[in-house]
Amino acid sequence: MDDGKPKIASRRRSGGDGVPEIFCVDEQTFGDIDLPRWRLLSLATLTEEGIRGGVELSVMFIDEEAMSDLNSQYMGKTGPTDVLAFPIDATELMIAQGPGAITHSPSQSQYDTSDIPLLLGDVLICPSVAYAQSATHAGTYDDELALLLVHGILHILGHDHEIEVDAQIMRNRELDILQKHHWNGSAPIAFRQEHAK
Repeated sequence: MDDGKPKIASRRRSGGDGVPEIFCVDEQTFGDIDLPRWRLLSLATLTEEGIRGGVELSVMFIDEEAMSDLNSQYMGKTGPTDVLAFPIDATELMIAQGPGAITHSPSQSQYDTSDIPLLLGDVLICPSVAYAQSATHAGTYDDELALLLVHGILHILGHDHEIEVDAQIMRNRELDILQKHHWNGSAPIAFRQEHAK
C-alpha cells in the first residue's frame, strides 16, 4: 500500500530533462585535488538521494583565508571550518509541487521545477582543515574529503543534524553512500565506529 510519502529509493526528476551537472573547482594551494574523482562521488550522492534531471551543483575546494571569511560572514564564527553548504534552488526543490517535488504537502511556492535547470547550490571544502582533523575524524585525509563532500551535498538537499534523530539519519545516509561509492564495499571499522555515535 502506498502511503503517499516519498521513498528514498525512488528517482525524482528535478529541473526538467537532462542529467545533473557538477562543477568542481580547485582554488587552494594546500595539495592536489582529483576533481574528476570528487565529481563522480558528487554525482553518485545526488543519484543515491534520488536527484536526476537538469540540476547543477558546484563543489569548490578553497583555502583557509577564503573559508574563514565565509565562515565569519555567513555563520558568524571565527576561523576556517571544514565544509560549508549554500543551498540555492534546492530549497525550492524541497517545497515545490510538480515533477521535482520531494514533498507531497500543499505547495508553498509557485516555482515550476519541470522545465528549467535547478541550481542546487554550492559546497565549499577546505582541504587544509580536512587534513588537520582527518586523523581524529574520518581516519584518513582521503576519507575526510569524501565525508565532507557527501555531508555538504546532503545539507544542500535538506538534511540537517541539529537534533539527534536528524543527525543519526544524516550519518546513516553518509555511511551508506560512502560504503557504496567511496570504499566500494564496506567502510573501515574505525570509521563505522566513530560515525555510529
